[in-house]
Amino acid sequence: MLNVEINGRRADVEDLHRVATRNYGHFSSMQVRDGAVRGLELHLGRLEGASRELFGAAGGDRDRDRLRGFIRHAVRGERAASVRVTVVPSAQESSAPDVMVSVTAPAADTPGPALRVRTVVYERELPHLKHLATMGLTYQRRRAREAGFDDALFVGRDGYVREGSIWNVAFWDGEQVVWPEAAVLPGITMQLLQGGSAKAGVPWSTRRLTTDDLPSLRAGAAAYSHCPAQPLAGIDDVPFPGDGAVLTDALRAAWAEVPWDSI
Repeated sequence: MLNVEINGRRADVEDLHRVATRNYGHFSSMQVRDGAVRGLELHLGRLEGASRELFGAAGGDRDRDRLRGFIRHAVRGERAASVRVTVVPSAQESSAPDVMVSVTAPAADTPGPALRVRTVVYERELPHLKHLATMGLTYQRRRAREAGFDDALFVGRDGYVREGSIWNVAFWDGEQVVWPEAAVLPGITMQLLQGGSAKAGVPWSTRRLTTDDLPSLRAGAAAYSHCPAQPLAGIDDVPFPGDGAVLTDALRAAWAEVPWDSI
């Protein structure tokens, strides 16, 4: 399954070349099931807000109904799919930006084996945006794998734990889920888990964490669009003591409370 459209029409070679050779824009990734998406309004809001910031007035006419229509048209009735909506400059940069919708095979939300990650001092540029400048995070993830780890966890120059390469990180401190308080991408999955936690009776909070705090935490998990609760085996040389199931069960209970929004 592969379908790529721009502004509601099938993308041609010129479209793909322009997008592939430019590094300015933003995107949001989501899973579609039976014509619905968890947190669709949050995805649309993210796309709107980032367009205003990156494209100014020229980004203002891609309203939510139009974005929703582009997604619906590209999905073409597929019952399950992975969808990425990317907003890039138009060929005439004074015009409203183009909206590319890519539809591929669905990704299962079941977790894989627990990940071993290492910390690295790295800060994404404009961390509040899900933008196309991904070389730095991809490089750090690759370096972590070359060193024998599965992924990288970023720590800011201020010493505070931030986020993973393409995921937000959650911890279990023995009593509640803890999300780092730092300059991170407000991931849609993270936002939905925080909202679902209240309905599921899962306690959670945000607070500043440093690497010195890691040995006191009982479990960690990565949360991103493909999986809301991917367990972490340990960070650097600090293994988690075995409470991973408590955290992943809490996150999945919260995830189960998140409603599906029709496209």
